[in-house]
This record gives sequence, C-alpha cells and structure tokens, in this order.
Amino acid sequence: MRHRVQGRKLGLPSDQRMSLLHNQVRQLFEHGAIQTTETRAKEVRRIAERLITTARRNDLHSRRMVRRVIGTNSPGRQSPNYNPRGIHAEDLVKKLFDTIVPQVQDRPGGYTRILKLGQRRGDAAPIVKLEIVVD
Repeated sequence: MRHRVQGRKLGLPSDQRMSLLHNQVRQLFEHGAIQTTETRAKEVRRIAERLITTARRNDLHSRRMVRRVIGTNSPGRQSPNYNPRGIHAEDLVKKLFDTIVPQVQDRPGGYTRILKLGQRRGDAAPIVKLEIVVD
C-alpha cells in the first residue's frame, strides 16, 4: 500500500530528480509548454501548480518562495542566478508574476493541461505535452 507516500522517484537519486523537475518547471514557465514523458509531466505539474498558487498572492514572501524553486539550477551551483541557456532566474520570476499569473488569476486551480502525443520510438514511453492553460 502507498498510504502517505507522495511523489515518484523516476529512477533517480533525490538531488538529480529535484534538479530535473526544477529545470522542467523553469522550461515550462519560460516557453509555456514542454514535451516530456507522462510520469515526469505529472510530477512537474504538481510543482508548477503549487508555484502558481503561491505566486497568486503577489507579495514579497511569495516571490522569495518561488525564487527558491526556479532561481537555482542545481543544489551544488555557486550562484543562484546561474543559467547557461534561457532567461535569467530573476526575469523568469518576473515573467511568472507579471504575465502568467494574471492570465490564470480567475481560475480556482488546474493551471496546466496534459495532452497525450503518442509513444516514444525507442522505448514506447508515453509522451505528453504539458502546457499552461491560458483563457
């Protein structure tokens, strides 16, 4: 039985798993949609929806809480703003609060959508598109 067991391990150690999920959340907020496997998408959805719910409060504390998750690339990095590709972490937090949150402000939840795309050719893993719902 899986009582009180939350989350999926995805076959990775915890630091690698959290780095993977945080990177995918960062890419979701940056691009609006990502393509990944179904189990990863379900885990990314959990984190992303919690961050959007936190960001809806729109105060300094919620900005800092969101920045804890999407402001760092991995636990071992020196700089919390290190991002070799894509937009800067502070700009991503600003984008979340200024553009994404106003689009979903009236929704009571369910800020993301998972669309099934088929199976991956190599190992037949189910591939989905995870996107932010925009009204």
